[in-house]
Amino acid sequence: MKTLHSYWAYIVLVVLIFTVVNAIIGLVQKKEFTHKEFRLGLFTLITAHIQLLIGLGWYFMSPWYKALKANGGEVMKESAARLLAVEHPLMMIIAIALITIGWSKHKKQVKSEAKFKTFAIFYGLALVLILARIPWSNWF
Repeated sequence: MKTLHSYWAYIVLVVLIFTVVNAIIGLVQKKEFTHKEFRLGLFTLITAHIQLLIGLGWYFMSPWYKALKANGGEVMKESAARLLAVEHPLMMIIAIALITIGWSKHKKQVKSEAKFKTFAIFYGLALVLILARIPWSNWF
């Protein structure tokens, strides 16, 4: 489960970066929001939610969750353990909530510029949160 969560994260990250860059380019160049952008945003949403489900499954089986349950004070004192037990899961949930909100809000927009702007803001904020709380030492 941990391996799947780690490898799927690469997919989510690549798709999210591509979607944010595409939204910024579309906004700056005043492009028309097409089915391609719609599908890209939806694919990003789906891959992020799959990652959330995999991550939650792994989290509740992980040693960090067990340590947090057994002695939360000690986990909170140690920055590496706190990152894996609290900060990473919380930030990823918030990031995926932002992606979901961005997806919902973009559907209510009529103009292409507003759709691209919604994706750029919400998906972009999610990308920043994800990049800030990835446990990089575990990835490389």
